[in-house]
Amino acid sequence: MTKRRWQPTFLIRTSFALHLIALIALVIAPSLWPWVLVVIIFNHLVITGLGLWPRSQALGPNLTRLPASAIARNEIALTIDDGPDPIVTPQVLAILDHYAVKATFFCIADKAAQFPELCHEIIRRGHTIENHSQHHRHTFSLLGYAAIKRELQTAQDTLTTITGQRPLFFRAPAGLRNIFLDPVLTQLGLRLATWSVRGFDTRVSDVQNIKIKLLAGLHAGAILLMHDGNAARTPEGTPVIIEILPEVLASAKANDLHFVTLRHAIS
Repeated sequence: MTKRRWQPTFLIRTSFALHLIALIALVIAPSLWPWVLVVIIFNHLVITGLGLWPRSQALGPNLTRLPASAIARNEIALTIDDGPDPIVTPQVLAILDHYAVKATFFCIADKAAQFPELCHEIIRRGHTIENHSQHHRHTFSLLGYAAIKRELQTAQDTLTTITGQRPLFFRAPAGLRNIFLDPVLTQLGLRLATWSVRGFDTRVSDVQNIKIKLLAGLHAGAILLMHDGNAARTPEGTPVIIEILPEVLASAKANDLHFVTLRHAIS
């Protein structure tokens, strides 16, 4: 991928201008401060709300589906988050092997450091590993520029050392972010990737419900999200991804959809 220069989106440019106008208004007419405060608060609420919408493009470029060239090739991407997990990941790899499918694993670098042999196995089988942060903090979207950069750079270093491959994509924990993420991604040469369809398989144990959502989203260009780490369990104790993945892969192949990694689709 070609490294891009950071350019603020229309929303960010508008926000900058709004803050400048507000400052000028306060200098000229200090009595307007209550109205200025309301406008600024509203602006921040809008930005915060868009940061809570994982598939939003308002805070920066966001890969929510594969490019037109991949769609024309009938390609689809399976992305698997929150691993590696010593129990679930080997089972996922066996299923992927059975269906000859390549996937993109967004790994938490701390976990990767605990189970480097699993990362080696993921790479050996032809899959790719991308950046899902160093610690997967639930407060990630509240971090400032320096903290976000430190979190992503540390994860880049950890994953590159383990796998020998530098991650090219980043997925924010839970997909949540703020205005500081895109400048950091630009500086580190990373590209934000979210998804087209997900089944909430870390929270929902109803296999049929998740299956319906995922199967409905199977179409060329789709980016599927599932989890090998933090996976919900069925009432019988089976990780949801293990229960559902074979049918998802079989259904996609029956519809002549070809699974590729994000790197392959973008190259």
